Parts: sequence; C-alpha cells; structure tokens
Amino acid sequence: MESTGGPYLHTAAVTSPVGVARLLQMVFGCTTFSLVAHQGGFSAAYGTFCMFVWTFCFAVTVFIIACEFTRLHSCLHISWGNFTAAFAMLATLMSATAAVIYPLYFVQLGCYPIGCEVRDFRIAASVFAGLLFLAYAMEVFLTRAKPGQVASYMATVSGLLKIVQAFVACIIFGALVNDSQYSKYVATQWCVAVFSFCFVVTVVVVAFSVTGKTATLGFPFERSVVVYTFVAVLLYVSAAVIWPVFCFDRKYGSPRRPALCAKGRCPWDSQLVIAIFTYVNLLLYVVDLAYSQRIRFVSHL
Repeated sequence: MESTGGPYLHTAAVTSPVGVARLLQMVFGCTTFSLVAHQGGFSAAYGTFCMFVWTFCFAVTVFIIACEFTRLHSCLHISWGNFTAAFAMLATLMSATAAVIYPLYFVQLGCYPIGCEVRDFRIAASVFAGLLFLAYAMEVFLTRAKPGQVASYMATVSGLLKIVQAFVACIIFGALVNDSQYSKYVATQWCVAVFSFCFVVTVVVVAFSVTGKTATLGFPFERSVVVYTFVAVLLYVSAAVIWPVFCFDRKYGSPRRPALCAKGRCPWDSQLVIAIFTYVNLLLYVVDLAYSQRIRFVSHL
C-alpha cells in the first residue's frame, strides 16, 4: 500500500458531530437488543422484526464506523457518501417503526402476567429504542445536503425521499399480501403494477447511486431521475383515484368496515392501509419532483 502521508486512523470519524451520532447509535442499538434478549423478551413476527431492525442497524453502524476510522472505505468500490446517507435514512425509518411496534405490542403498565422485572426491561428497551431513532435522525439532519451545496445524490432531499418512497411501498406490499383481494378487479391489479413498477425503479436509482455507477450510464442520470419522478407522479395519481373507487364504492366494495370482519384478517383493513399509503407516496413523489428541479450532486462522493 502506498503511504498517503497522513495518519492511518481518521479520528474525526468518532469525534465529529456525525461520528458522535454514530457512536450513540451503536451504544443505543446494542443496549436495546441486549435488554430485549436478556429479559425483555419478544415473540411473533412483530418481535422478530424489531430484533432484526436493531441488530441489522447495529451491525451496519459498526461497519461504517470501522471503515471510516481506519479509512478502509476508500478501498470499497461504492459511493461511500451515497451509501452512508441512504443507510442513515433507512435506519431512521426502520428504527422509528420498531420504536412504535415494540412498546405497542409488548409493554404494559401492570406486572401481571409477565412480572414486574420483565415489564421494567421492556420499558427500558422501548426508551432506548426511541433514543436510537433520534440518533439516526440526528445523522440524517447533519449529513443532508444544504441549499446550494454540491453533494452526493442520496444526501439531497430527492435522494432521501427515494428511501422513504421505497419504505412506504414495502408497507403497501405488506398490506397487499394480507388478504387485500387486489386480484378481484383488473383496475386494482393495475394499481399493484403501479406500486411494483415505481418500487423497482426507485430501488434501481438508489442502487446505481450507492454503487457509484451513474457516470457509466449512456444517458444523463439526473435528467432521467426527474423524468421518472414525473412519470411516477402520474402513475400514483391514477392509483390514488382507482384504488379507493374499486375498494370503497358501493358498486365494487364497501364504504364501511364490515361488522363481521375479523380483526387482523379483514380485507377492508388492508385496503384502507393501501389507500392511505398510496396518498402518502403520491405526496412524497410530488415533493420529490419539486425538489429535484434544483439539486446539484456528484456521483463519486
């Protein structure tokens, strides 16, 4: 290896504001899943999801800190700035979800029947889960691109919104597979095609940005992203109109929740979740389109 003429260890990786935020992420993440694994306990798909979020985010955060502290990230064939910005946004969303789900399903005020010690561990785990979310949100706030600044694409508002859009699409897919009866009409199948197409293209945009391969494309990446975002807005507008009509209009569905619908297994509930998050993603794509008109970024940061 050739000497760079400077120190091999990058101390700013742990002493800068972003470095401190990552250290807090590591501490809070380790504390959270340790409390749950030791005494708090978890069960079912919700608990497993929370444990996966905390362990996954902890592992990636340790990897990022280690690479930046030892400067080994320069040996990786990826756009490091895009990778860290994308992960920080994803971890923020995942940790926020886990910070809501775990106390909702596992925390109770009384001791019966789990015992006071288990209850206390679960409350403590919930507190540290909330602190973990704040630590990741702090990193997103510190590393986001400022107005007029040339930055990596994933650090811009448009790039960060791409992560949120993909995350919201995953929520929609989760509701779709939960007995949403989307195959009942061709119109609702069109909506599923819209969700799938936009999700796939968004993931491809993120993947090209993180791998730093945008410069190798035979067309201008930034212009293509703007065109795709405009198309996604039009597609989501169609889905936002079609889905509620074919699910909640009396001619095709039910405007109210059926009285005999079982809790947790009601198609109407899944359809409502899909409708809500369709409008959420439509709003996200509109904001994305507005911000993408004035961003400047470089692919190799």
